[in-house]
Amino acid sequence: MKVLYLIRDPFIEEYPTIIEEAKRLNAEVKFVHSDSGLTKSQLLQEVEDVDIIVVAIVKIDQEVIDHAPNLKYIIKFGAGYDNIDVHYAEKKGIVVTNAPGQNAHSAADLGFSLLLSISRQIAQKDHEMKTGTWQLSMGNEVYGKKLGIIGFGAIGQAIAKRASGFDMSVIAFGHYRNEEKAKELNVTFTELDELLSTADYIILSTSLSEKNRHLINEKTLAKMKPSAFLINISRGGLVNEVDLLAALKNQVIKGAALDVFEKEPSITELSKQANVIATPHIGGATFEAVQRINQLTLENIQRFINDEQLEHLVSKS
Repeated sequence: MKVLYLIRDPFIEEYPTIIEEAKRLNAEVKFVHSDSGLTKSQLLQEVEDVDIIVVAIVKIDQEVIDHAPNLKYIIKFGAGYDNIDVHYAEKKGIVVTNAPGQNAHSAADLGFSLLLSISRQIAQKDHEMKTGTWQLSMGNEVYGKKLGIIGFGAIGQAIAKRASGFDMSVIAFGHYRNEEKAKELNVTFTELDELLSTADYIILSTSLSEKNRHLINEKTLAKMKPSAFLINISRGGLVNEVDLLAALKNQVIKGAALDVFEKEPSITELSKQANVIATPHIGGATFEAVQRINQLTLENIQRFINDEQLEHLVSKS
């Protein structure tokens, strides 16, 4: 059994632990750094003889699957699996699993830290201080403001819990409505238009699909308050970046904090705007989250080798 890990470079400090634990499996394991200029042709070569692929953000599309004749199992090293062609994998009899909820606290921490940072221009002020400028600027209090969460899964719920400490009024929109959890966290479900028009802060924490691609666009941005801030910790494809850039330049909204972009890696005009805080997709990049995801990954690989029931199936194969 051959296992290929396509893991992001920021996790490199965790590699010794991951590699050491993977060696205990009854399998041949190979690690490839997915952020270090891995080309499509190199990827196709790497997958030629593997049985299992463990993948973070590399796109596993039809071409990649067709170049892996021995492939039987794809494991997402995280929760969102929009980078995997699950439908085609199913047609080929390939099983797909993910690791939902394992990085929820890490992503929620980042989401709320971006909310605080954009409110008080912390990143901008830090940059000014480091370049020798001492300049007072006015910010916004978070206390008592209204937070709109789009996507009320594990991450959205964790964000709502953090918001309670700031006495924020929290509303949520999403097709998945956990009424019991909403009641526990004092969250009110609402329609998208109401959320957009009334929230002071809007955090995107929903998965990406073709139905909600460019959910945030010129039309939806125009519904937001001029004083509102947009925070995206989910997927870049949820936002039309051209429309967001125009909205920020024209002061349609006050600012944005972005951890994800439509094309990654990405350093564009949008990420360089003065009223934008940008981070390089670090939502799940904590030691704790990587350890939890790795443990679940190893357990599922062992289950697969032993022909046992897998956890967190996202395919029907």
